[in-house]
Amino acid sequence: MTDTPVFQARRQRLMRTLGQGVAVLATAPEQIRNRDSHFPFRFDSHFYYLTGFTEPEAVVVLLAEQQRAILFCRDKDVEREIWDGFRFGPAAAREIFGFDEAYSISELDTRLPDLLANQPVLHYAINHDAAWDSRVLGWLGRVREQARSGVAAPDQLRDVRAAVDEMRLFKDAHEIGRMQRSADIASGAHRRAMRATAAGRFEYEIEAELLHEFRLHGAQSPAYTSIVAGGANACVLHYVENNAALHAGDLLLIDAGCELDGYAADITRTFPVSGRFSPAQKDVYEMVLAAQLAAIDTVRPGSHWNAPHEAALTVLAQGMIDFGLCKGSADGVLESGDYKRFYMHRTGHWLGLDVHDVGEYKQAGDWRSLQPDMTLTVEPGCYIRPADNVPEALWNIGIRIEDDVLVTAHGHTVLSHAAPKSVADIEALMCDAGA
Repeated sequence: MTDTPVFQARRQRLMRTLGQGVAVLATAPEQIRNRDSHFPFRFDSHFYYLTGFTEPEAVVVLLAEQQRAILFCRDKDVEREIWDGFRFGPAAAREIFGFDEAYSISELDTRLPDLLANQPVLHYAINHDAAWDSRVLGWLGRVREQARSGVAAPDQLRDVRAAVDEMRLFKDAHEIGRMQRSADIASGAHRRAMRATAAGRFEYEIEAELLHEFRLHGAQSPAYTSIVAGGANACVLHYVENNAALHAGDLLLIDAGCELDGYAADITRTFPVSGRFSPAQKDVYEMVLAAQLAAIDTVRPGSHWNAPHEAALTVLAQGMIDFGLCKGSADGVLESGDYKRFYMHRTGHWLGLDVHDVGEYKQAGDWRSLQPDMTLTVEPGCYIRPADNVPEALWNIGIRIEDDVLVTAHGHTVLSHAAPKSVADIEALMCDAGA
């Protein structure tokens, strides 16, 4: 496995960060969908970040002071492979994934008490899973039973996620490459969706175009359930039914991204079903786009996390006043929160192995500063439902524009730049497709 040194370096870095004690991280459990059918297995992000190992039923144990990494995984089982597919087995996994030792997962409960003996700290995902907490307490109990023999159990429990979260917040070159490729595939899917959209088609047909493009180019799955929302459905932030017909004159909002080797893309585009924006749609769209561009412009080292949100709100508040949606001054609209009737979410989140990725947004009560190799989304929107005090020409216009952005040493890079978002580019693509 050519990426093995990357994962080894992460394990070593985590052990140096922890300094002492033992860290135990498990992958995600398999989940039953119904009766004897499983949901597709997806590994735990923390576990994968440190191992690169994608099989279920696996645990990694890190002994910090010894810089020793141990994998527990399923046994090699030729008969089970006939039914369920290839398994590495401990011997091959140790060699291929660069562990110091590897054992059968069936030996975990037997070996862990010995590995915990005389260690000062146990690092694990505290209170993440009740069954896992119980299992950990069992190991500690078995170590404490040896107290009369001079064996001490860890007297501190610490949540390992805090240290891994901070590591994952800063993407290395390996991760940035995966994220760029994921964004490229997802951008292509959005272009495909624009070309395929026409009045009379259904939202699920356009969703199928997205899924086709994801798999065609090697993405393993969607990063989340795609939102394909035509007309008034675009004013429902997490609309996922995707079963309505598309109508001429409406907008279509698509929030969709793929997952490639664990790394998510998260892109939203809004465009006219018929290929051309109406004047009112264009006005609102240009407002949201201006807000997004202003927000992206703040993404650079030293800028604080909330700066993109503040920049977007400034543009949106004035635009809402100009359209008659809000009254008074921009400062007054922002102070009162009146804008929240039309824009009720924040402007972004961290992005990586999880769509809403790990990492603190504040440090010591203050918004943290952006630094190179952080990745985030920038996604302002405007959602206008019918109301007596809302101009009828604006009813049921729901627009969101979202990009994936990497903080660089001197500014930023928009990873999802290949997905069209200017009015001219969207109309040109859709009109060419319909010609």
